[in-house]
Amino acid sequence: MSLVELIAQADERGLAASGLACLDRCVPLLGGDDEILRPLWASLAENERWGEPSGERFGEGWGQDWGEEWSERVGQARAKLDVSVVPEGGVSVSAEGEATVLAHRMLGAVPVDRGSGSLRVWADACSVAALQIHRLLDASARGAASVAVHREGRTQDMSPLVAAELRRQIAILEVLSAQGPGGLRQALALSTEGRRVLRAVVSRRARGRV
Repeated sequence: MSLVELIAQADERGLAASGLACLDRCVPLLGGDDEILRPLWASLAENERWGEPSGERFGEGWGQDWGEEWSERVGQARAKLDVSVVPEGGVSVSAEGEATVLAHRMLGAVPVDRGSGSLRVWADACSVAALQIHRLLDASARGAASVAVHREGRTQDMSPLVAAELRRQIAILEVLSAQGPGGLRQALALSTEGRRVLRAVVSRRARGRV
């Protein structure tokens, strides 16, 4: 199943987690630390029990009353990451600058409500933006700039960084669909892995400019 199809079939919490995972992987471009979005991850769980000795824990079952504090935590994340620093429609000549603009737009567009319509639009936009960010930062990227065809299942001519991001997005949506709260834990783990990869890429490109 293609990434586009998986997003089309996801429920509200799956959409929120998918979009949040894309945003979380791009935190290195936003100037935040690795824990900055943890409260939003917690709000996706039915019971918020974090930081226990055995690692992250989530509630038993998805439930219906998820994310009661979602909107408040969205506002807190925006304040901490200062979403206003990149103006809407801002243009940058560097790949890093363009990627940063995309990351800030992802954060600025997080829906404060939990309706499936707004979450689906946001999750879909985050998917495109995250793939485009990885393409911009991949020194080996060649060919057409559009990532749309890759989301539809045509994966030829992808650069390594984009291919890894596409696989990560698909894996997250699949585990969220199939495994409920266990899938949420795995989604967080996959996103954490991707954030480390992107942070290393950003750091390597910064050293190359010195």
